[in-house]
Amino acid sequence: MDAFSLIVLVVAWLFALLYLPKYFKSWLSPLKLPPGPKPWPIIGNFNLLGPLPHQSLHQLSLKYGKTMQLHFGSYPVMVTSSLDMAKQILKTYDHMFASRPQTAAGKYTTYEYSDLAWAPYGPYWRQGRKIYLTELFSAKRLESYEYMRVEEMREFTRRLYRNCGKSIELKDYLSHYTLSIISRIVLGKKYFSASESEKEIVSLEEFQEMLDELFLLNGVLNIGDWIPWLDFLDLQGYVKRMKKLKVRFDKFHDHVIDEHNVRRKTTKNWQPKDMVDLLLQLADDPELEVKLTRDNIKGLTQVISFFFNCLFQLFSNFSFPFSFIDHFISLFFS
Repeated sequence: MDAFSLIVLVVAWLFALLYLPKYFKSWLSPLKLPPGPKPWPIIGNFNLLGPLPHQSLHQLSLKYGKTMQLHFGSYPVMVTSSLDMAKQILKTYDHMFASRPQTAAGKYTTYEYSDLAWAPYGPYWRQGRKIYLTELFSAKRLESYEYMRVEEMREFTRRLYRNCGKSIELKDYLSHYTLSIISRIVLGKKYFSASESEKEIVSLEEFQEMLDELFLLNGVLNIGDWIPWLDFLDLQGYVKRMKKLKVRFDKFHDHVIDEHNVRRKTTKNWQPKDMVDLLLQLADDPELEVKLTRDNIKGLTQVISFFFNCLFQLFSNFSFPFSFIDHFISLFFS
């Protein structure tokens, strides 16, 4: 090979190395990305989030604009504080943004994304939403639950009356009241014991602790979700706690489902009386687009308890009056 050919070859390789990657990058990503801070290696822009992330994002928006791009670990994230852009995302193109990221919390605490909070948008999510609206929370079904709320309200006032003159933690009584209603409507009866003399699968304190742990673990920032190659290390110990919690909920849900199945098989002219009964009946329906598995039933059942525990935490943190809490429950279940 002569000198001239060698020079041409070297120039061609330099051109390919220097310019072709930029060309293909612009060809593959023709859209201009929103402005944002330069990410650090590995952690991205996590260093810019303080103890109050919403305030940190607000301060960044003042510098980079109402729509900006951040990097959380290995993933780019678009953040907007624009009303028009939020409308585009949440309404106009909601089908494109409906799915949540598949994190460890959804995998381990909701039976492989079986509840509607973590399930990806698609046939299963649409079917689950339809079941909630037409079967579990239909007007007729909700009307049939009214007597349960009345009975639990009376029992709540009795417990308060029995402790007249004593110093009590009202939050504990409200928690018992809320969980009692949820358990009876969703599961058919109260599967937790409120005192040592009662025998049940779990105590009231344990059940509330499980829900509180579920509430916490579904809101934590797990490093492995954002930096996947560090996931196996479980640096914060959250995945270990999620797996442990799953075992506890499995034991509880298996007991509930097995008891309902026994009643279905041994009761003459059996009719569904609660949400677990309805889900078990639907699981046998060959017309369903997506067949419901045992884990799907657990996930769809669990999300209701989780939802109301979130609301109870909100009410207790902001000191809503009890009349408002009862009115909200009445609106939801009536």
